[in-house]
Amino acid sequence: MHTLQAQDSEQDPLPKRNIFTTRIESKAPDIDGKLDEACWETVEWSGDYTQWQPASGEAPTQKTRMKVLYDAKNLYVGFRCFDDDPEKIEQRMSRRDGFAGDWVEVNIDSYHDLQTAFSFTISAAGVKGDEFISNDGNNWDTNWNPIWYAKSHIDSLGWTAELRIPLSQLRFGKQDEQVWGIQSTRRDFRMDERATWQPMRRTDAGWVSRFGELRGIKGLEPQKQLEIQPYVLAQLSTFKAEAANPFATGRDTRLSAGVDGRIGVTNDLTLDFTINPDFGQVEADPGALNLNGFQIFFNERRPFFIENRNIFDYQLTGSEAGGPYDSDLMFYSRRIGGSPHRYISSDGDRGYFVDQPQNTTILGAAKFSGKTRKGLSIGILESVTQREMATIDYQGERSEAVVEPLTNFFVGRFRQDFNEGNTIIGGMLTSVKRDINDPNLDFLHRSATSGGLDFVHRWNNRSWFLSGKIMASQVSGSREAIYATQTAFEHLFQRPDAEHLSVDSTANSLTGTGGTLMLGKYGGKWVFQTGATWRSPELELNDIGFLVNTDEINYFFWGARRWVEPFGIFRRFQWNYNHWSRWDFSGRNLYRAVNTNAHANFTNFWQVGAGLTYENLDISKNALRGGPALRRPNGFGHFAYISTDSRKKVNFYLNTFQGWGIDKIVRVQNYRISMNWQPVNAMSVSLQPAFERFQRTEQYVTQLGHDGQTRYINGRVDQQTFSTTIRLNYNITPDLTIQYYGQPFISRGRYDRFNRLTDQPLGRTFEDRFHLFTKEEISYDAANELYEIDEDGDQQTDYTFGQPDFNFIQFRSNLVLRWEYTPGSELFLVWSQGATAFEDPEQGIFRSLSDNLFGENARNIFLVKGTYRFIR
Repeated sequence: MHTLQAQDSEQDPLPKRNIFTTRIESKAPDIDGKLDEACWETVEWSGDYTQWQPASGEAPTQKTRMKVLYDAKNLYVGFRCFDDDPEKIEQRMSRRDGFAGDWVEVNIDSYHDLQTAFSFTISAAGVKGDEFISNDGNNWDTNWNPIWYAKSHIDSLGWTAELRIPLSQLRFGKQDEQVWGIQSTRRDFRMDERATWQPMRRTDAGWVSRFGELRGIKGLEPQKQLEIQPYVLAQLSTFKAEAANPFATGRDTRLSAGVDGRIGVTNDLTLDFTINPDFGQVEADPGALNLNGFQIFFNERRPFFIENRNIFDYQLTGSEAGGPYDSDLMFYSRRIGGSPHRYISSDGDRGYFVDQPQNTTILGAAKFSGKTRKGLSIGILESVTQREMATIDYQGERSEAVVEPLTNFFVGRFRQDFNEGNTIIGGMLTSVKRDINDPNLDFLHRSATSGGLDFVHRWNNRSWFLSGKIMASQVSGSREAIYATQTAFEHLFQRPDAEHLSVDSTANSLTGTGGTLMLGKYGGKWVFQTGATWRSPELELNDIGFLVNTDEINYFFWGARRWVEPFGIFRRFQWNYNHWSRWDFSGRNLYRAVNTNAHANFTNFWQVGAGLTYENLDISKNALRGGPALRRPNGFGHFAYISTDSRKKVNFYLNTFQGWGIDKIVRVQNYRISMNWQPVNAMSVSLQPAFERFQRTEQYVTQLGHDGQTRYINGRVDQQTFSTTIRLNYNITPDLTIQYYGQPFISRGRYDRFNRLTDQPLGRTFEDRFHLFTKEEISYDAANELYEIDEDGDQQTDYTFGQPDFNFIQFRSNLVLRWEYTPGSELFLVWSQGATAFEDPEQGIFRSLSDNLFGENARNIFLVKGTYRFIR
């Protein structure tokens, strides 16, 4: 029995275990989960699993054993999971990668690079899960979907599982005798306990680097993979017809076909490609409406871009302390195939109607990726999107207008491991080329290029690390395009108080830099991370990346004390501390904040957490959309959550956040509830309502000129947002599922107490910074929905601005029947519904929602999609 208490120091590496395999010389096993074939008797069981959670190194409640076999084409893994009470084995069904109920898994580092591994999981209910592990266990990608086979079986001793993993789904070298890294984990659902074959401490840094070793593999021939997966799709859309609009007849149909493929160029490197991809069964994005001007980040959901995305990851910061800068990416795949940049609106009153494409068509894309035996990771992605045209009907005459140019996207990424993966050096290059031959598209960059270098070095049993990234970008195009970039929200070179910046209206290119340097310790009970990250004012990534803000230098610190072993009423406890500070490139301090939070897991399997943040400086250079920097009030924010026992058939999660400015200028209230119900093993239901109220007295409205000066108009906004996410999963079998997703979303904002900026935007009080319009200065023209301002009291209107109130309603849903009729080949039946409306802001949010939830404006899409995966 392996125990951790025998180690002299928690930093000393634990001895690595070995498991021995042998080649099958007789009939290979049938994958039925029973392990009753003669070949299984040719190899010994390996057991002695130890707890990893909650009590590292202790004996687990139930014993587990594992065997491994192989032949020329496959790796076979067998498990015996003992259970004293087999009737209580939790056989919860879920969609693939759901990881519900009791399960057991094997992780295989066939590269033996101590960094990456392939994970295969089988539950007691027979549901499969698979993940690609990278960055020594810091990334687990559930979107990796290899072809493999597994079954489980319940018997009087507990349950057994049998896996057949084609070697074509793994990557390994050409050595005659190979050594692979291996780890196995079993989840005991009733005890919420995880036991591992190779002992590991919760306080150890890393995962793959601490695997045991699989020995005895000899004479394997590298497997070159060839997979072709064509698809055929038929789609019917129905929507509200508009009598005068020739493009809104109430229905349209589409029939399309395409193909995905994968070719093993070598055993280490593969070429993935897609021609005319379709993402019709992809779940809709959640509703969102942001008043602060920053971009909204949406997760990638399209299969081609999700698989192997770890290779193309270049997050510019990625700090434990967290911050807006953590969203910045050199490559953001949602830029490929997004909405056309030019929008032409219809004008029905003039008989002017436009058929505008909603997304840019991806003509084709290819990825060349993999990792060599010598530790070189390579990723190359190339994609071409179509030149998109909008069709215009003006009083019966048809014409076309270009809304998106033909565009080529390129991404290249490499990383080289040294010193058994303790040192890694990498780089990335991205490029966007647009074929712009129409003056209406001159606002776009003709080319955008970015490049970066990165490194990470770990030492002291991987407990300590030092990492850094540096990058540069260049965009070029017409003077109009570069001027638009300089004055865009992320840059705002026109700010009157930014003496270190100036707009160059003659420039046709822009070059900027960014980077991060971090030091941290992840091993042991006390851990920390600290660093700095910068974005020069000229940095621009948003043609193919994601960039929140520029002209800033951020410093961050995170530290924590972890109690990972059970004590008293706790299974686990952690206390964290964070602080942040920010400057612009002139050296002006813009932001300071400190935070503390704590999280506890109890022996009754409940969880709680709470935190408090104090912002003692907040100067925003974006709040006035090109105006001077504006002081925001100091304030507090706190969050708290509680989660009930997730093993129960019914469980809840409640979360709240409260934030407020000291002088009551801002108030934020956020409440979220997650209710999960498992009425039977085959079905799960979740309901996640959320309500947020945002109130700010200095919310930006508009800016306009008066007497040769700019007036920055603000107001008090009261924004109320309500949404509910509904999910239902029903598993007829592990390979035949029905899934429903729905989200009604509404956000209503009403403004009053309008004011204008004074000549003291950095004043300490609201009265210093703003002049509140009096009743004599402001009036409302209801007929034209305009506010009229008379500053000098001469009974003449000096300027006007529009009514900013809003009431936005959206409903999106998907109902998907998915049948994997043979491994890797699928049939989808999909019903998708969406509706968007703008209603009277005076109407209550729940009344507006109920009136529009299933209104006649809904668009319904019915589609049938079939794929077949050819494998050689």
